[in-house]
Amino acid sequence: MTIQLGVQMMMVKNQVAEQGMFAVLQQIKGLDLHSVEVSQIPMNEENTADLERGVKELGVSVGALSVALEAAKANPIIDALDRDFDKIVADCRRLNCSFLRIGMMPREAMTAKHLTEEWAAACEPYAAKLKELDITLCYHNHHVDLAQFDGERIFDIVRRVAPSMEFEVDLHWVQRGGMAPLDMLEAYAGVCRLIHIKDYRVVPVPQEALEAQARGDNEAWAKAFSEIVQFAEVGQGNMNWPKLLPAAEAAGADFFFIEQDNTYGRDPFDCLRDSREYLTSIGW
Repeated sequence: MTIQLGVQMMMVKNQVAEQGMFAVLQQIKGLDLHSVEVSQIPMNEENTADLERGVKELGVSVGALSVALEAAKANPIIDALDRDFDKIVADCRRLNCSFLRIGMMPREAMTAKHLTEEWAAACEPYAAKLKELDITLCYHNHHVDLAQFDGERIFDIVRRVAPSMEFEVDLHWVQRGGMAPLDMLEAYAGVCRLIHIKDYRVVPVPQEALEAQARGDNEAWAKAFSEIVQFAEVGQGNMNWPKLLPAAEAAGADFFFIEQDNTYGRDPFDCLRDSREYLTSIGW
């Protein structure tokens, strides 16, 4: 399968709310991006119908939909496997979508090894059942998923306890978590089916922070220093995309989704355009 390049729609959730899903899909297609991952956007009938229309009329593919494990612990706009299983499967069939993704486990599950194991064990029956239906459930990492319990990373615990679940590897968060992204891609070859591509930028210390330090305001200095790490448009940070993208392809990825968690006041479509132009420039 040729890798499809698309957009993590969390970036344009406000535009979807204001303009409608189909209008946003038209703009995404106009940027030469041809797939989407739906996140932080309700899968109500209006949005689902517009996604279906986008598939049929624009040729946009729905690469992945976002779900939670338990409705009681999830954002109420997100479909949950324990409550909405049949609807989720029906949405996948309607949109010709083969991937679901869980964006993060509940916070308490990340605080102790046995809690991570319990959460992953609860995911496994759903992942196995979905696999029988030709739908792959993936788990998405943040930097916290590289925290270790007894020398085992959270991400690896999930892999061990829920073998039917595969992975969405966010290369920015891997870097931020202190692991080389190329090492993660090698370690997860064959099960990293979805890839988030977003850059990692470090900006210069602002003059205001130095002025605060000179005034003896060490708290303001510390806050400014902690914020020099930023999310960035692809190609405008320090990630080595010419090496990372072929490695992700070799590791078995089906989709690359551009994502930028914070655009720092820029129009997200301008950010997506910059990312797309850079990716084109390196052959993607």
